[in-house]
Amino acid sequence: MSAQRGKGRAGRIGFGREAHNDKSHGEAPQHTTNGKGNGPAASKLNSVIPSEDEEGEGSTLKRFSTMWSSFRGKLNREKPAKETVPEMGAGGAIADTQPREQRYASGQFFFEYLVVVKPKKKNKEEGYEPEIIYQFPKRDGMVKYQKEEEEKTLKAITLFCFPDGINWAPLTEYRSETFSFVLTEVDGSRRNGYCRRLLPHGKGARPPEAYCIISKLACFGLFSKIFDEVEKRRQISSAMIYPFMQSLREAAFPAPGNTVKVKSFIPDSGTEIIELTRPLDSWLEHVDFGTLFRCLKDEEVLQVFASAVMERRIIFIAEELGTLSQCIHAVAALLYPFTWQHTFISIVPEILIDVVMAPTPYLLGVQKRLLEHLIDQGDLLVDLSEGAEQKFISKIGDEKTILPSKLQDEILQALSARKENSTLEELNKVVSEAFLPFFVKTVGHFASHIKRSSSDQKGVFQKKNFCKAIESKSTRKFVKKFVEMQMFDLFIQEVEQQTASQQGVFRKKIAEYQEKKKEKAKKH
Repeated sequence: MSAQRGKGRAGRIGFGREAHNDKSHGEAPQHTTNGKGNGPAASKLNSVIPSEDEEGEGSTLKRFSTMWSSFRGKLNREKPAKETVPEMGAGGAIADTQPREQRYASGQFFFEYLVVVKPKKKNKEEGYEPEIIYQFPKRDGMVKYQKEEEEKTLKAITLFCFPDGINWAPLTEYRSETFSFVLTEVDGSRRNGYCRRLLPHGKGARPPEAYCIISKLACFGLFSKIFDEVEKRRQISSAMIYPFMQSLREAAFPAPGNTVKVKSFIPDSGTEIIELTRPLDSWLEHVDFGTLFRCLKDEEVLQVFASAVMERRIIFIAEELGTLSQCIHAVAALLYPFTWQHTFISIVPEILIDVVMAPTPYLLGVQKRLLEHLIDQGDLLVDLSEGAEQKFISKIGDEKTILPSKLQDEILQALSARKENSTLEELNKVVSEAFLPFFVKTVGHFASHIKRSSSDQKGVFQKKNFCKAIESKSTRKFVKKFVEMQMFDLFIQEVEQQTASQQGVFRKKIAEYQEKKKEKAKKH
């Protein structure tokens, strides 16, 4: 069976949505359903309440709704984790007193706050429960409602930092890992969680710690470098972390392609100057395609891409959290200029594993130890594990025929141009230039089929004529299905609202392609 798109423009769940909007280039920002934020049901931990438009799935939706209600109830009943402030060294006081404008670049903080999460032994019970042992900066002066919402968010963060559940034991060795997740607020706004789990310096067996940065900025590579500095300081003393984070919070967030320098003092080393650079292509700064193409062959990535374009239910499994988060973000980035509009959870906490039963589209990352819960779930189950003999544990079977064969060959040909030892920037450039032309050639003529009474008036998309204009039968067959997907629907809604003069990366690529076609036609 194939995944069915929700009826109307509200047929999707309200979990975290991955978005790579390119507002800096003037591209249409992809919003949530109906061009607005989520409804009240979409809250911290990204609510799992399907819309009323999805009918005929009664029992599944009841289980889904019950699961989320139960979890919300737990958040309300449980007391917030007690915070213990690490001892601060001289000059390490964390005072949130700097002028507001000094911390902003283009209206953005570098990050909202840092929390440290650690598994704590349950009293009189077996197992561990993750708790927040530190938060910077503290949020004071909040009214009761704001405080309650903040406590729910913090509780959700602990679950994403340790999605493994309660099965933890003290360790003597642990390889640090970095991963990310997305939180969607009641108003539809998104916050990114960046997490580094590490084993603190010490003797004997001890539980790992998770350092989690919450930011509205999507830039995985940059925050990974920040965590390298955090981990280096943690091995000296936890007190060394907080002056560094204070300096970072006061720094201006750099524009794409620019660098910010942060000063930080380390005993025996003196003052260090740390340079943090954003990629020039801002819509790729949250992406590392390297992990995805190490885990899957080019042809397998193409099948995953085809399933995502058709908005199917896709589950990725792996043992490492970093592998899951990097691969799922990479798949979402392949859809540019379109944005995945449905359930998006890069790492599903064990307590929310029932999300796999959702009848609507999703992109999910699940730890391999929970594989037994995934039997007969989803439309495509992808094993990212190293050495896995069968990468697709289950699939519909038509993945190789969804995309026009000629365009598939062009993508594979473009991917073959990448170098074996290419840098992250070089790899991202090759991959993006392999997949973006696919949308240029299939739907790049959309602007010609948006009718406006004047250049400053709202446009109306002529879908029937748009499809008829495609000469290739195989491409037309694909496009007729793609125009029914929500990612295309929301994209067109945004374009209809724009003035005709607005440009962006996608339209620039379209203009280049159309110019080449004209030159080719002249030669013939």
